[in-house]
Amino acid sequence: MNKSSHNNLPDRGSPDQINTNNRNTLMETLGITFTHVSPERTEAVMPVEKSVCQPFGILHGGATLALAESVAGQGSLSLCEADEIPVGIQVSCNHISYAKKGDKVRAVGTILHKGRSIHVWNIDIFTSTEKLVSSVRVVNSILKKK
Repeated sequence: MNKSSHNNLPDRGSPDQINTNNRNTLMETLGITFTHVSPERTEAVMPVEKSVCQPFGILHGGATLALAESVAGQGSLSLCEADEIPVGIQVSCNHISYAKKGDKVRAVGTILHKGRSIHVWNIDIFTSTEKLVSSVRVVNSILKKK
C-alpha cells in the first residue's frame, strides 16, 4: 500500500478508489463524485438532477448538506489514523444563492482545525459558473474503531 506523505499512514485512496468504495451508499445515490482528496482540501461534484431538487427545479438544501458532510467526512478520513473514523456531529449552512436542475455543483472543503478529537471544515459549494451557492461548516468527531 502507498504511504501518504503527510503522516506516513497508508494512503486512504485516490478519488477513483473512493468513488468505487462509495457504491451503494448515499454518495452514489446523490451522484456525488470525489475529484480531489488531500489533508488540506477535499473536492467533489454532484449533478443537479430532478432527484436532488425541490419540486420547482432548484437544488434541495438537504442534498447540499449531504454533499458538504460527505466532503468533510472524506477529508477527515484522510487525516485519521488507521484505527480512527470521523463522524459528523454538527453541520451549519448558509444558502447564498441557488443551483438549477441541469447544472453541476462543486464542493470545496478546507480544514480549519485539526485537533486530536475534533476536525472543523469549511465547505463552499459553487455552480458550474463559479457562483457561490452555499457555505457550510462541518464539525467531525474522531472516534476510535471498536
